[in-house]
Amino acid sequence: MHQVVKYGQHSTSMGSLVMSLVILFSVLILIDIYVYKGLMAAFSRSSKNVRRSTAFLYWLVNVSFIVFELFIVFNFSPSSMEKSITFKLFAASFIILYTPKILFALFLLIEDVYRLLRAIVLSVYRLQKKEPIHAKELFQSRRRFISQTATLAAGIPFISSIYGVTKGKYNFRIHKAKLTFKDLPKEFDGLRITQVSDIHCGSFGDRSEVLRGVKLANDQGSDLMLFTGDLVNFRSDEMEQWVDVFKEFKAPMGKYSILGNHDYGDYVQWPSEEVKQANLVRLCDFHLKIGFKLLRNENLKIEKNNQSIELLGCENWGRGGFSKYGDLVKTMQGTSPDSFKILMSHDPTHWEEQVMNNPETINLTLSGHTHGMQFGFEIPGIVRFSPIEFRYKRWAGLYAENNRYLYVNRGFGYLGFPGRVGIWPEITVITLRSA
Repeated sequence: MHQVVKYGQHSTSMGSLVMSLVILFSVLILIDIYVYKGLMAAFSRSSKNVRRSTAFLYWLVNVSFIVFELFIVFNFSPSSMEKSITFKLFAASFIILYTPKILFALFLLIEDVYRLLRAIVLSVYRLQKKEPIHAKELFQSRRRFISQTATLAAGIPFISSIYGVTKGKYNFRIHKAKLTFKDLPKEFDGLRITQVSDIHCGSFGDRSEVLRGVKLANDQGSDLMLFTGDLVNFRSDEMEQWVDVFKEFKAPMGKYSILGNHDYGDYVQWPSEEVKQANLVRLCDFHLKIGFKLLRNENLKIEKNNQSIELLGCENWGRGGFSKYGDLVKTMQGTSPDSFKILMSHDPTHWEEQVMNNPETINLTLSGHTHGMQFGFEIPGIVRFSPIEFRYKRWAGLYAENNRYLYVNRGFGYLGFPGRVGIWPEITVITLRSA
């Protein structure tokens, strides 16, 4: 099925794209100029040669990046961007350059707001006293100390981003949780589950590092291995070179998986609906090749010594524009109302919308999807922040509501930005205990 786009609609979309690009480039250039002025203030007491060299290097890097950005815009292809070294370099460069600049600009903005407020108060005071007002006295020059502080502060995300691109994306971390349930059958007391999510194999480059992550998951010695979606970025053929790697996942009681929003091929312009469906069929075959039982709106029993729990696998269902292939009613068909249930559902908003308050209890839901935005910081037990929390209320770790648990995995791989800063790739180990 081909999408028909009328000329008028095409013209409108192109016009919107051009306007968006104009706004984007304007904002970036304004940030560059604003930061440049602050940077020059920080080097105000340096020699003339140092200031000239700093200015030259600053604008050389920024102009080069803008030219690079224009090249990317005019050669953009969503279906091939994750395979493109050029795109990965662009994404990394953008984060490395503009995250420190935004932090730097925030320092300057706070000082500028203070300078403006001071000028207003001083002006009002002088007017009341009928004293002359001198612009030079009203507006203080930018303080060198603030600019230097901003420079040092901006250095933190700059260095962190470089680490995230080179090492952080393979800095696999084990996150453990121990959950107790009164209705967990005694035979499953101590059951260990390893959850992996969001592999996005099309982004990976270093096979040895990925194999190390797979081995780390196996080393946890869990009974079950559950994968909660997004095996690829766009197309099933991304998996061709990774079958021998991901088939190494081991679990004595079985390996089970579901699909994520990226697995359906929805972000690729296919020549026909038949080609798109063939891609999905092939992706499902890859799950079989790496030894995972793919659950598509279905459930099964996991038995041990005449007792059982039920494992449910729902297709992707996401709030806010994401695909809604998931059918929870169909997924639960044939299950017992009193059974202990574990649900695999890729997007955590599905839990919020349909699981958390469902009349029938689903004890534990495992999700992924958010990646923790691959950017933020965490101090266990004290603080955790990522910009993704402005989009997702539940974006990483364990959540509980109505005696039901949700665990959101931070993701094994990465997408878009070829790195991770502060929110490291995760392997989850959950131990179930019977009260």
